[in-house]
Amino acid sequence: MSTAPIQLIIVDDHPMFREGVRFALSAFHDIEVIAEAENGTQAVELAAELQPDVVVMDLHLPGLLGVDATRQITAQSPHIAVLALTMFEDDASVAATMRAGARGYLVKGADGAAIARAVRAVAEGDIILGPRVAKHVQELLATTPAATFTELSPREREVLALLADGRNNTDIAHSLDISEKTVRNHVSNVFAKLRVADRAAAIIRAREAGLGERHDRG
Repeated sequence: MSTAPIQLIIVDDHPMFREGVRFALSAFHDIEVIAEAENGTQAVELAAELQPDVVVMDLHLPGLLGVDATRQITAQSPHIAVLALTMFEDDASVAATMRAGARGYLVKGADGAAIARAVRAVAEGDIILGPRVAKHVQELLATTPAATFTELSPREREVLALLADGRNNTDIAHSLDISEKTVRNHVSNVFAKLRVADRAAAIIRAREAGLGERHDRG
């Protein structure tokens, strides 16, 4: 039984770069490029219209910047995973992009196989960082105070409360009447915003804040 390919949109203001990414990904039959955008506004519009699985996003775009486009896309369609593919690898760019809801961050120069692996990972709800970025993030997490729960959306707070109750993704999806893929993306958002590495750490933070213990188990 075949699985439908991962559908994605490439966003970059340089046509030759978009063509290069499209060509590199054409070698992988489980990934399908369904559209391209040259600016952030187009990216938001195409994402809303086509509902891809993944958006590969440059950050330096004319008009609406990649970080702002990422924020709008993930707010409107939490199930869409955004993978940043950019020249920038400074702490500020990485932090802003991940806080905007991106699921992954690669620096341009990554080969087709690396991009494909990242696309698959973020499509599954995982967070992935290129090797040149990971060290920056480790240092950032070590020196940045933990986020407050006010950064979480109402839906993310619901998901976190259910996590704190010991629910798995299937249970959470059933309780909230959403797909498991959307749950995975919400969980990844929670990890990124709370700056924790796994479910156990998120649950500890939630219970310390009083979430989950009195949550309605339906």
